[in-house]
Amino acid sequence: MVAVTSNMLELGTPAPGFALPDPDGTVFSITEAVGQPLVVMFICNHCPFVKLVADELAALGRDYEGRVWLVAINSNDTERYPQDGPDAMREESARRGYTFPYVLDATQEVAKSYLAACTPDFFVFGADHRLAYRGQLDDSRPGNGVVPTGRDLRAALDAVLAGQNPDPNQRPAMGCNIKWRAGNEPAYFGHLR
Repeated sequence: MVAVTSNMLELGTPAPGFALPDPDGTVFSITEAVGQPLVVMFICNHCPFVKLVADELAALGRDYEGRVWLVAINSNDTERYPQDGPDAMREESARRGYTFPYVLDATQEVAKSYLAACTPDFFVFGADHRLAYRGQLDDSRPGNGVVPTGRDLRAALDAVLAGQNPDPNQRPAMGCNIKWRAGNEPAYFGHLR
């Protein structure tokens, strides 16, 4: 397992738009979140970093439901990694109790527009859909013994909901690199190896 860190998109960046389907074909778009804070999470099923925090992601969905629009995006190459395919996504969402959409970025263009690098990778946008936080969920990592609490992401969400700016000292997310399709790697991928 080789860990990479997130790219730390510039704070204040407008949320790149998207309309992506869940495994059943229902399309979700950030236009549904007009006037609401937005959390975009790049995850997958098989990454040990995501597996470690998946129950905390489900808890986040329940705890912030109705106040924040959350969406999880799987941008992995599902041909080379069928364990991240639509059927497995549907099963994972049901097993974990995700209350937020879990959608597939089959072209990987949405991941590129966010400069997403790893799973998990987190982005919090205020109600104006400008980036307020990007970075880690918390200090938990596979094998370090830290229990996932979502501390960093929750603090950012609470600040945004209170009309404040999150602490600008934000730590990058860490995880497995997004599994790019051959020949589709973004220009920023090379520095991650």
